[in-house]
Amino acid sequence: MSLSGESEKRGTASKRKYSDREEGATPSKKSLPQDTSSKSVQKPRAESPTTSLLSMKSDQPPAFSQEPLPDDNKEVESLDSEDVLKITYNLLDRRSQTLLTVQQDIKAKLKHKYQHISEGIGHHGNQSLLKDIYTELYITEGGSGGLNNEHEVRQIEMASKKQTTQETPIKCNDIFKPLPGQDKPIRTVLTKGIAGIGKTVSVQKFLLDWAEGKANQDVHFMFPLPFRDLNLKKDQYSLMQLLSHYFPELKEIDSIEDGETKTVFIFDGLDECRLPLDFKDNEKCCDVTKPTSVDVLLTNLIEGNLLPSALLWITSRPAAANQIPAECVDQVTEVRGFNDPQKDEYFRKKIPDQNLANEIITQIKTSRSLHIMCHIPIFCWISASVLEMILKEAEKDEVPKTLTQMYSHFILIQIIVKNRKYNKATETNPKELSQSDKEMILKLAKLAFQQLQKGNLIFYEEDLRECGLDVTEASEYSALCTEIFKEESGLYQDKVYSFVHLSIQEFLAAVHVLESCLDKKENVFSSTSDDEEEESIQLSDFHRRAVDQALKSENGHLDLFLRFLLGLSLESNQHLLQGLLTQTGSTTQSNEETVKRTVRYLSDKIKYESSPERVINLFHCLNELGANSLVEDMQTSLRSGTLSETRLKPDQCSALAYLLLMSEEVLEEFELKTYNTSEEGYQRLLPVVKTCKRALLNGCYLTYESCETLASALRTPNSSLRELDLSYNDLEDRGVELLCVGLTSPLCNIQTLV
Repeated sequence: MSLSGESEKRGTASKRKYSDREEGATPSKKSLPQDTSSKSVQKPRAESPTTSLLSMKSDQPPAFSQEPLPDDNKEVESLDSEDVLKITYNLLDRRSQTLLTVQQDIKAKLKHKYQHISEGIGHHGNQSLLKDIYTELYITEGGSGGLNNEHEVRQIEMASKKQTTQETPIKCNDIFKPLPGQDKPIRTVLTKGIAGIGKTVSVQKFLLDWAEGKANQDVHFMFPLPFRDLNLKKDQYSLMQLLSHYFPELKEIDSIEDGETKTVFIFDGLDECRLPLDFKDNEKCCDVTKPTSVDVLLTNLIEGNLLPSALLWITSRPAAANQIPAECVDQVTEVRGFNDPQKDEYFRKKIPDQNLANEIITQIKTSRSLHIMCHIPIFCWISASVLEMILKEAEKDEVPKTLTQMYSHFILIQIIVKNRKYNKATETNPKELSQSDKEMILKLAKLAFQQLQKGNLIFYEEDLRECGLDVTEASEYSALCTEIFKEESGLYQDKVYSFVHLSIQEFLAAVHVLESCLDKKENVFSSTSDDEEEESIQLSDFHRRAVDQALKSENGHLDLFLRFLLGLSLESNQHLLQGLLTQTGSTTQSNEETVKRTVRYLSDKIKYESSPERVINLFHCLNELGANSLVEDMQTSLRSGTLSETRLKPDQCSALAYLLLMSEEVLEEFELKTYNTSEEGYQRLLPVVKTCKRALLNGCYLTYESCETLASALRTPNSSLRELDLSYNDLEDRGVELLCVGLTSPLCNIQTLV
């Protein structure tokens, strides 16, 4: 129920500042009655950093005094000390009752908002209770908030390896509970996780369990404030005004600023924040009633100037985690995706027909790249959606083997589902793209590319207009096809748009770039405005520029985009999307020639590219093109045990590194000089050190140039590397300086260095 309609009934007497500094109030603290609406109550947790005002020795709320209060000053003067004490208790009872009512209303609001999770056609169709489909995602201690700029697909490849070290799992309801051996109370927790890994769902479960009385009942108020909502707040607010904007129930209270009310703020999606978060220059603010910018409110809350007793939970993708100063964070955690048994469990839960579920699991395991991506829960859903329809329709020859094939099928299947659901009377063939479907997807693809360049995963109305998307049109399409593009209402009904997952945005961005080249002869990677050059550009030349552009990226943010772009050049994939993409040519020969030229260029780049890390993605690109013969040859040699008899060329060493990095096993020991190769070959094998426990690199002619790759490996999150032997190499002082950058990283786990 809402308090707004009852404010007049309760009168102004209940609207008082909730503080123990009440004039004339000297008695001991009085407890607020516990909310007993739920039958399920969690066992007591470890002592919290703040005193629980809601906890009571008795299970029943106290009886509240019904005696009227004197409202005349003369009557007050005539009262003795016992009467004054009685009046004060009465005031406290009324205040406690108001707070309890507000708390119950906020719990009811949060329960209504978070008890369901969308599946299928989102809020326009199937909705499931969160408790029915929630799979516990363990949150682990994540070291520090150190910067990790790797593309998230690369991080998945590392995280998907079998765990060889014991980790302490933290259930989401225990996020503020100190770990064994920790004495310091935890105020601020920063939880990292790649896109789609389950951060927001964990937050949703945390809030729902509190609202339903199942956990954290020592907390009085929880306030979820997603960054995607806060971005829209341009006016000045005090903290209480901002909270009342999202939770009007709080208007019954002037302030929650005291030493007793236990409050939790949840800031989900730091990576979506478009506020400056200027911790260095923002003014200090300690008053919850003082209006200022939302940015100033946030930095002061995080720094502890505002409501120092409040608890804060911030979630973020890894690349944005360093926006919060390390000294403001008490604990860093990480949401891990599905391990192999959980992947299988997901498909068996998702697919009622267990024979079909087992067939899907078998198909996924035939492709290492697809199986790795299933580390992300949302990719499991994408794979289930595609494979269930393909295998049911007995189209086994179309079963996807690559990421490009999987996402091409996914986009088409969602359009088929939409057409079958909404256009039954008008569509004779739901598999065909209508002109309106094509136009809308190409507009979304343009939005995907433009926002990918800016690093944005969420968009607002002005972003849509920049791409020629009509807001009403986008809203209608998101209602029809929420699996591709979704519109959400924020806490205050502000519209926020996004693609279901970053990888879908990257795929559609590749569609836009390819279609711009094929249909309009535009080259988005061109640095020249020469129209003649643009008219004469060949697709293979276009691919070369795309490869060069991706290789220039320091953090590999275009790696997955490049894999999709090159994969879409295959005639088979273009045939899948024939209603969407302009075809490359009328003959098979022209397409084959384009692919051959692109494969040659990638192979040349593999031979001469100086960065071993960037080379690894080029092998992924060859895999999308079905042209990974070099890797297949190395696989054969590795299995036969003949590698030690062969002098390996540098490109063969890169292929070997790719194979070892893609393996699900962590190497116990990696001895570099086992392999017969040149100094450049040794350099190409160095990325493997991040996937072993003991790296023996002694006497391998390594120089300072090797140290940059090694430093990068030392900064790899969740690396198993514990021992590193670099003896008998000429690293020089500048090489040692580079190594020190990696060794001093909070992510480094080295225990022995020789």
